[in-house]
Amino acid sequence: MCTGRVDPAFILRAFSNGADGVYIGGCWPGECHYVTEGNYHALSNVLLMKKVLVHIGINPERLRIEWVGASEGVRFAEIMNDVSKKIKELGPLGTAEGLDLKRLAFKLEAVEKIIPFMRLVERERLRIPLNKEEEYRAFYASDELNRLFKELVADKLALSEIMLLLREGPLSSVEISDSLGLERSDVVRYLNNSVRQGLIRFDENQKVSLPPRAKEHARV
Repeated sequence: MCTGRVDPAFILRAFSNGADGVYIGGCWPGECHYVTEGNYHALSNVLLMKKVLVHIGINPERLRIEWVGASEGVRFAEIMNDVSKKIKELGPLGTAEGLDLKRLAFKLEAVEKIIPFMRLVERERLRIPLNKEEEYRAFYASDELNRLFKELVADKLALSEIMLLLREGPLSSVEISDSLGLERSDVVRYLNNSVRQGLIRFDENQKVSLPPRAKEHARV
């Protein structure tokens, strides 16, 4: 299977099912068997997911992509041994990061909810016409990318966490802020935007809650 077929949902599913690390191996850049240059698409998705992992408190070294040719058996064995060693050093997913299982599952579910949006963002805003791995890595480490990530992904993820939190019942902006570790000013901004879009509503106690239909959707 071409690495261009690798989707953020595959990576997330592995972590959600308890994998402590994810390794993706592909053809060397410039040696793609297809006109799509799938290995660069995979690299872009992996670099984006690494930023997401950092954002939710997971060590990004748990996700790794390497290039291995069909004739490079020794290199493949060396990489797999190194991957296995590194994951063992990192320890169990979540526990090593100070996240209990419930908190970890919550974070991963919030990411899962925005995967379709992330695919669109990666394709329309983050996929760049570069032909060197170093250029991709430099772009994903740039201030411009960090700005786009905050604007397009981090804010969407915060809203996803808020929506999941509201499944259990109405909450005030202060309670949401304390629970998620978000600035109250950001929470108020997210809530105001969501109210205007009809995603949430204020109750008689001035707490935020999900409309009945939205609550059922959030439980799916």
